[in-house]
Amino acid sequence: MSGSPTPEAPWLVADVGGTNARFGLVTRPGGRPEKIVVLAVAEFDGLPQAVDAYLGDHAGGVRAAAASLAIAGPVAGDRYRLTNAGWSGSVSALGIPHVELLNDFEALALALPHLEGGDLASLGGPAPAPDMVKAVLGPGTGLGVAGLVPARYGWVPVPGEGGHVTAPAVTDLEYEIVRALRADGMAFVDAEHLLSGPGLTRLRHGLALVNGTPVAPLPASEIVARVDDSLCARTVDVFCGLLGSFAANVALTLGARGGIYLGGGIVPRIADRIRASDFRRRFEANLVLSGYLTGIATSAIVAEQPALTGAAAWLAQRTDPSPAATAHRARPGSPEAHPFHAQQARSATT
Repeated sequence: MSGSPTPEAPWLVADVGGTNARFGLVTRPGGRPEKIVVLAVAEFDGLPQAVDAYLGDHAGGVRAAAASLAIAGPVAGDRYRLTNAGWSGSVSALGIPHVELLNDFEALALALPHLEGGDLASLGGPAPAPDMVKAVLGPGTGLGVAGLVPARYGWVPVPGEGGHVTAPAVTDLEYEIVRALRADGMAFVDAEHLLSGPGLTRLRHGLALVNGTPVAPLPASEIVARVDDSLCARTVDVFCGLLGSFAANVALTLGARGGIYLGGGIVPRIADRIRASDFRRRFEANLVLSGYLTGIATSAIVAEQPALTGAAAWLAQRTDPSPAATAHRARPGSPEAHPFHAQQARSATT
């Protein structure tokens, strides 16, 4: 693909999760996503209907020349499937000339080198290292994980389904919760079952089972809001400890010495509680490699809609695949390596 976005023929960028679909337009080379709108996934039968609604009702009926869509679930070729919602199909149904598909956390990973200042809140450790492997994870509707690897001319995103590894139980209480949930009907408890919005509800239920005092379920929003409720407060404490161990597992697996970044919908709302919790101690608690982990930054992503920036970067680096353009691309961490200032070569496939 070649060509640049214009107001008459913009690029459509999207971050499609299990609960919300976020859309925006890029209308000029080097431009940031604009006209950002969040639509509820449950209100539409599928992605084509949501795209039509966005372009028709919120973008003046403009026709997109190209699109870059970050999907919360596996993608293969032109096909996608949301892990935690019913949308699936082929992007050919969108009627857009050129469409790039990527995992939503792959898009979030691509945004990492461009987050700074007020975009991030430290959760412990040193400042992020600019030119080393990074990783992003985030509890929301599900639990996403992706890596970002520096290459000679830019960054290579590494998508995956790391949220579905085994639950990172470490303490006696956490093991008791997992056993109680399994006895209650969950044949297998993975990390996402505990480290997500629905995971907070399960954690609270598991704690109640361990305490022998079953309670009516509460959504994650109420659990984090009820700071004076002892069961809810304890649930958030356990959540933070599990999150620390899980983040350490990701850091060790990917060698993410450039920093661990926490995104998703939950972390920004409880960043202060994460800092005051066992999160960082659990992150560094490794018998052999504690020193390695101590040197890795942990940061909360508090920027609005960062995955749209990553989706735009993905499309930008696909617009000019010529060897001449590649020869002038910048190394990671330099100002020229910004996806809106240099067209980076795509070095990996999803």
